[in-house]
Amino acid sequence: MATSRKKTFDSINPVSGEVLATFPVDSKDIVSLVVETAHEALYQWQHLGFKGRKKVLLDWSSYLISHVDEIAELISDETGKPISDAKLEAALSINHIGWAARNAEFVMSPEHRSPGALMANMSARVEHSPVGVVGVIGPWNYPMFTPLGSITYALAAGNAVVFKPSEFTPAVGVWLADSFSQVAPNEDIFQVITGFGDTGKYLCESEINKLAFTGSTKTAKLVAATCAANMIPVILECGGKDPVIVAEDANLKAAVENTLWSAMSNAGQTCIGAERVYVDEKIADRFIELFVAEAEKITAGAPGAGNYGPATMPEQLDVIAAHIADALKRGGKALLGGKKSVQPPYVQPVVLVDVPEDAIAMTEETFGPVIIINRFHSIDHAIRLANASKYGLGASVWSKRQGKKIASQLQCGMVAVNSTISFAAIPSVPFGGVKDSGYGRIHGPEGILEFTYPRTVVRARFQLPLAITSFNRTYFADKLIVRAIKILKGRLS
Repeated sequence: MATSRKKTFDSINPVSGEVLATFPVDSKDIVSLVVETAHEALYQWQHLGFKGRKKVLLDWSSYLISHVDEIAELISDETGKPISDAKLEAALSINHIGWAARNAEFVMSPEHRSPGALMANMSARVEHSPVGVVGVIGPWNYPMFTPLGSITYALAAGNAVVFKPSEFTPAVGVWLADSFSQVAPNEDIFQVITGFGDTGKYLCESEINKLAFTGSTKTAKLVAATCAANMIPVILECGGKDPVIVAEDANLKAAVENTLWSAMSNAGQTCIGAERVYVDEKIADRFIELFVAEAEKITAGAPGAGNYGPATMPEQLDVIAAHIADALKRGGKALLGGKKSVQPPYVQPVVLVDVPEDAIAMTEETFGPVIIINRFHSIDHAIRLANASKYGLGASVWSKRQGKKIASQLQCGMVAVNSTISFAAIPSVPFGGVKDSGYGRIHGPEGILEFTYPRTVVRARFQLPLAITSFNRTYFADKLIVRAIKILKGRLS
């Protein structure tokens, strides 16, 4: 592309402050040009068919596997997370690529539908076609796993993709596109644009056919409004305030170990991570004792030194500090850490108890290594507390006998029973939320179909003796149609 790119910005290592690389701030003209070339590449990608696209995607998967150390190091450099966590993120991402590649043809295969007795002369089917060019705006907390949940499934469905990574992790986004170009027939099938919020806005205003966004609820509403002006459908995966319910019959050791990891891993920067824990009052003292003892073993630090890294986005430190201060002011108690745990760029583990349900630390997403443990007196009470949130992304339930029953009553998109955030690692199930956590789904068959549109095709197998769709329709035909509807009442359809 000959157009000059003048403005630039730096990718910064949040641990050392080192400049990792410099990237262009893409203008509206650049974004429009990228989207245009993506449209031009569409025919070639779709012409490959399911088998051809499957081969490309599986080759990409193999390339990523052979370069997993390289991408893991880059993820760690841009986010500050431990190399081990970065490798886990990469591994789960690659798993999704394989599933989408192998299942897209089956998921998108035409479906034959019954035409019903009244239209028995017709053959009816529903086809699923790719929407065209998909825009993806990704987050910084899981800069590979989260966006690939949209990118991979959109590509498998036969779409081209234009990806705008977070300004905090542009190098990961660019690396992913470059890696795809190593195996793809045309590098314009999957392209990356870089920049800040305005660049994302330009993508929303461009000639894309659908947008998948991951980020805060506040930004998601702006994205949805911008896309609505051009009738661009959106998938929104926003924040969460995920609850954990620990019943009296729970395996306490497993519940403590898994909930601690869910809350503290990735420095608490996980939209589906535990933020609120509700424990049966009969076992609460023992659970809290075990939890604090385990949390005391965890520390924040640089990769190789800490169990988790820094706050990738420096501004989040102010949010975390405000939540802790408000919780303590409102009567909550700190059993581990507190206000002094915020030590830029890190936040050491914080465990709070007895925090009022209307404190901001209970109602807003903290997105830090802060966990609140409160008590409940009955399962119904726990369910009410868990559901009393404007968010509805994920949840965990710990119970040997009541897990499925409790899970079915929670107002959220995903629940893990006797495990934590395991649903994100299973490619065959949909991922997404309700309420202020967004709408639409990625992953699974639903994730593939999100990037398609249904086309109904009906065909007359033979002509009826009665003219129905004709100005020559007779009084007798009208009478017969009404009588048939009265008799059938929707049966035989």
